[in-house]
Amino acid sequence: MIKVGIVGGTGYTGVELLRILAHHPQAELRVITSRSEEGVAVAEMYPNLRGHTDLAFSVPDSKTLGECDVVFFATPHGVAHALADDVLQAGARIVDLSADFRLTDVPTWEAWYNQEHGAPHLLPEAAYGLPELYRQQIVESRLVAVPGCFPTSIELGLLPLVEKGLLQDQRIIADCKTGVSGAGRGAKVGSLLCEASESLHAYGVSGHRHLPEIRQVLSHAAGSPTDVTFIPHLVPMIRGIHATLYCRSELSQVELQQLFEQRYADEPFVDVMPAGSQPSTRSVKGSNVCRLAVHKLIDSDQVVILSAIDNLVKGASGQAVQNMNLMFGLPENTGLEHVALMP
Repeated sequence: MIKVGIVGGTGYTGVELLRILAHHPQAELRVITSRSEEGVAVAEMYPNLRGHTDLAFSVPDSKTLGECDVVFFATPHGVAHALADDVLQAGARIVDLSADFRLTDVPTWEAWYNQEHGAPHLLPEAAYGLPELYRQQIVESRLVAVPGCFPTSIELGLLPLVEKGLLQDQRIIADCKTGVSGAGRGAKVGSLLCEASESLHAYGVSGHRHLPEIRQVLSHAAGSPTDVTFIPHLVPMIRGIHATLYCRSELSQVELQQLFEQRYADEPFVDVMPAGSQPSTRSVKGSNVCRLAVHKLIDSDQVVILSAIDNLVKGASGQAVQNMNLMFGLPENTGLEHVALMP
């Protein structure tokens, strides 16, 4: 059994980790931390976990965490910086759901997150946790940075074209919609029912923190700088991300469909839908699946790619467990074969 610790278990990604790990046949949850909720039973805060765990929240302690085989950080940026070194030196491996180790360039990270990077010496060994692109690096790493939710949806949608060098010298547009859970569990005016319900608005238009991550990964896959215009929007739903991606190609609809199907033929969590399909967020709710559809506009070189994920599962905690499975030599889909919730 893999002994598991979770740092920051009171947020939505933390409870989603607990939900997934509760039925993971090879995971044993040993410790879950929260400074603000020390001593509170997990099942008291999250009644959906009654009968699945008897743990209570405790204050993070590097010695206790180091006794685990793997520690998940479901924390705001900057927290993993402070604890990662001690946890790694104690022999545990880390799967970090925050942005702390996603960007390889320290000045870029500091500019976008408005603080000094707390562990730059660990960056060279951090694997970017997108299995569909960096599987072998994840297997070999003791520190994995789980991609952001928007980057996951965008990168998976564009990789088949980017890897073939088909989007060079283009300005790709990523028009993305997300549910309110993406803003986290903390009390914010914009997340209130009366603010978010029956409304839709863009945010981060001049620059969102996920943008340098998206550019970094796509540029690496392409072997040359790749530019993306990324605009996120908040929509009145709880879960889900729907990314509509615009680019240009001379490939036909048949050729595009074949390219996507061949690229993801062996990927357990990417579903390329039949030509003409439109994936919806409800079709992936609660699952670790990214559903894709590729469209070629009639009498045009315009390509539209539709990508749908659950922001809390494939966009966060499910992908984190997928990474854990790879790190410990388990079948990649272990504990992750949840069917999406309908309706």
